[in-house]
Amino acid sequence: VQLMESGGGSVQVGGSLTLSCSATAYIMGTFCMGWFRRAPGKGHVRVARIDVDGTTSYLDSVKGRFAISKDNAKNSLDLKMDKLQPEDTAMYFCAYYTIECSGALGSRGEGTQVTVST
Repeated sequence: VQLMESGGGSVQVGGSLTLSCSATAYIMGTFCMGWFRRAPGKGHVRVARIDVDGTTSYLDSVKGRFAISKDNAKNSLDLKMDKLQPEDTAMYFCAYYTIECSGALGSRGEGTQVTVST
């Protein structure tokens, strides 16, 4: 399975972006999906995840600003990001969990860069 992200870019503080993730195989309705980010010099952090039944969970720092959603029929995953802050600057990528919503990740995309400037 190959995952491909799009939608990144450069925005100013307070701006918005919507990231999208597509897959070459049907996984959105089968696996727990997540959006992750990696800032320079840091490890990857899960930003949001959405389970097969649509249950969502967010990193505390993005609650109320980011929204994860998926379209099983289109096999797509989105991350709507509002009120972006400089600390949101990172490479964002999507991935799926091989078991429930924790543990090992399956395939991940190459990522899309998000840069937030003052």
